[in-house]
Amino acid sequence: MDALLPAGFSVLLLFGLLMLLISALRILREYERGVVFQLGRFWKVKGPGLVLLIPGIQQMVKVDLRVRVIDVPAQDVITRDNVSVKVNAVLYFQVIDPQRAIIAVENFLGATSQLAQTTLRAVLGKHELDELLAERERMNLDIQKILDSQTDSWGIKVTNVEIKHVDLSESMVRAIARQAEAERERRAKVIHAEGELQASQQLAQAAEILGRQPQALQLRYLETLTVIAADKNSTIVFPLPVDILGPLLDTLRQSGARRDV
Repeated sequence: MDALLPAGFSVLLLFGLLMLLISALRILREYERGVVFQLGRFWKVKGPGLVLLIPGIQQMVKVDLRVRVIDVPAQDVITRDNVSVKVNAVLYFQVIDPQRAIIAVENFLGATSQLAQTTLRAVLGKHELDELLAERERMNLDIQKILDSQTDSWGIKVTNVEIKHVDLSESMVRAIARQAEAERERRAKVIHAEGELQASQQLAQAAEILGRQPQALQLRYLETLTVIAADKNSTIVFPLPVDILGPLLDTLRQSGARRDV
């Protein structure tokens, strides 16, 4: 019996040491880092691969370095022209400094999400509705720059921000539709007026050329008659120039005056 006790104690001791060794081993993947604390104080960042910790003395917090995606909830935004809209967005960020991400902020994921919501309302509230709808790329860059500068002290890099959806009320949608329709009508009228102006300029140039060469006008008449005759019309309207009718009318007036005398 006395011989069995030391043997059993040795087995228990070996088993305890084995469990202690297993509990001291950590395996970190390629995209993970471990922030190690020794007696409550920061020691170093370890990983990836096999990490050995001293049980009871050292503790480790894992940090994922992959790009994370946060769906920013819909925010009530009042634009600079006093239009109320609901806007939601998508935020992409990555932890680049595990030490600051764990020590500088309590919950970097929640803090980044809350900061994204407030920044979204603040930035979009400085712009009008037309800018919000037509210049989303510029809005995305503005929000990204502000978030990136504020999260830099947390060891977080904001890589991209995308405004996903802008929700308008039914009355505002109808107002925008009327505005777009009025804009299209305005453009149509301007295009029509520009066409009339160009046509009048071309006609004025043609009249000037024909005025310098009366024979050209006669050739145009003959060409017009050729086109009309090709359609096999029974009636042909032939215009007479005013320059020809003028002398003829003067001659008729003079002959009538002589008869009266």
